[in-house]
Amino acid sequence: MKGNHSRSIGRGAAGVLVLAAGAAWAQAPAPAKPPIAQYWMDVATGNMSIPGMRGAGGGGLLGGLMGGMGGMGGGPGGAAGFGGTGKTLDLGLYTRNKPQGADGRHGTPPPARFDAPLPLVPPRAAASEPGRPVDREPGEPVEKPRARMLMYWGCGETVRAGQPRVIDTATMSPAEFGKALASRGAPDRGAARAAGRSVWPNPTDPRRVPQDASLVGAHQVSGDGVPDIRFTLGANQDFMAPLDITLTGAPSASVGVEWRPVPTARAFFAQAMGSKGGAETIIWTSSESAETGFGLFDYLPNNLVDRWVGERVLMPASTLKCAIPAGIFEGVQGAMVRMIAYGQELNLVHPPRPDDPKVPWEPIWAARVREKSTGMAMVGMSDGRGGASDDAPRGRGAQEASGGSATQGEAPAQGEAPSQDRGGGGILPGGVNPVDVLRGIFRR
Repeated sequence: MKGNHSRSIGRGAAGVLVLAAGAAWAQAPAPAKPPIAQYWMDVATGNMSIPGMRGAGGGGLLGGLMGGMGGMGGGPGGAAGFGGTGKTLDLGLYTRNKPQGADGRHGTPPPARFDAPLPLVPPRAAASEPGRPVDREPGEPVEKPRARMLMYWGCGETVRAGQPRVIDTATMSPAEFGKALASRGAPDRGAARAAGRSVWPNPTDPRRVPQDASLVGAHQVSGDGVPDIRFTLGANQDFMAPLDITLTGAPSASVGVEWRPVPTARAFFAQAMGSKGGAETIIWTSSESAETGFGLFDYLPNNLVDRWVGERVLMPASTLKCAIPAGIFEGVQGAMVRMIAYGQELNLVHPPRPDDPKVPWEPIWAARVREKSTGMAMVGMSDGRGGASDDAPRGRGAQEASGGSATQGEAPAQGEAPSQDRGGGGILPGGVNPVDVLRGIFRR
């Protein structure tokens, strides 16, 4: 379904026009009226190739460390970022018939493994909080934040000419510093929480997605003031395969980054970060041009994926390995490598636009389905390869397969510590904990 727009017309309640080329809905001639209802599905797979950081325990802790970072992902339930592992799903519904938010339901096909429809609920109004006390006296000058970053880019074993780019608040104005950290990205177009939208997951139903779930099949969305929304999803809109990353080489040498194929991926992007005692941060990305990548760890429409593959900012779907230049992480306690695989975006509209442009087009509903898969690994793990240990379960799904407790509807005990694999898994050379390294990287 890549490339040209694909069009198919069904019958009955679900007659839809399938616009499978990313932003086709925005590119088509504008309808006379916006759809009565709009629906969003954000479908994500997360994986951590880090021994001892398995399941919801490690994922939740990492999510807390990274939650404040711009561009770290950010589905409303943590699905889009690195707040958890395994399969996650975020749903959003808006209808003009109930602008304050409708009570809705999403009926899933049997392979989704949900025993009841997913309730779509408007977010509760946030309780007002008293203003935070001011930590400084009136008129006291604000201390300029201090940060120094060395930025590298491009796959290869050696550092390229003209690198690194130094980004330093000591020599830059705030505007210059912000411009230096700017990244490509796309406005959010998915299941974000917003006024008038009904979402899942929610406090009424915090169920997890079963790790053997599949979204392939017929879906139905209904509710108070919601027109009947019916559509069928195929394999391109199912949960993507996990990004299983293997790292080889010591931080002082060129680090090889390899990953298993993700069959439905359209492109890949990688970023590595490390910190030297909090005084200096090193950033590397797989882009062939200078790109921090902070805005790229989110869903992207098909047209931007295709464009940025052509510009060699993103790696083509056929790519399965890359190399981090030698020495850039030398002297760093540990470095984090994170990756994203972009899936196929699907846009649906009912009824389809008439062939005759003179015939008024008044869509009843529109739906957008987006997919991505994210992965994370630490440089210099203690298995002797620089990557995650082969015998360590990977991600929440692996934990369940090995008899772990992270099953549907269950959550780890509050304050539960990440489990440690045998043989010191999850600990960097010298007994350094990866969590401490991440705290240093993100200054949390």
